[in-house]
Amino acid sequence: MTAEAWAPVQILLVEDSPADIELTTEALAEARVANDLHVVTDGDAALAYLRREPPYAEEPRPDLVLLDLNLPGKDGRAVLAEAKADPELASIPIVVLTTSAAEADILRSYELHANSYITKPVRFDEFLRTVQSLEDFWLTVVKLPRR
Repeated sequence: MTAEAWAPVQILLVEDSPADIELTTEALAEARVANDLHVVTDGDAALAYLRREPPYAEEPRPDLVLLDLNLPGKDGRAVLAEAKADPELASIPIVVLTTSAAEADILRSYELHANSYITKPVRFDEFLRTVQSLEDFWLTVVKLPRR
């Protein structure tokens, strides 16, 4: 096997809630698949990270993005639209992970080419199960593009 086959999956979490960052970090720390979690807390930072602009020029390209919609500054919808419109970024899977269960947000996210849409549960145990389900599917079942 190549070294790349053993490389940890690079995950970018775009989330402004410290509690949700902590829960996601805990859940992914127990993942069966090695992963490196990188966190940014607003939409502008997310796009800078994805484009590897300063101060993120040396950061690895994410294999998967977990994106909240309700962010300060540029919101998740704008991040999703810009990332999927950019030929260099469009192949990166983006999972919307948000508190919004609004049909309009779900529809708009898929129109903007989100790879999936998940509503965050309120209860702690349900949130952990949700993140672990994400891990099971996106890190174990799905073959992610590696660049």
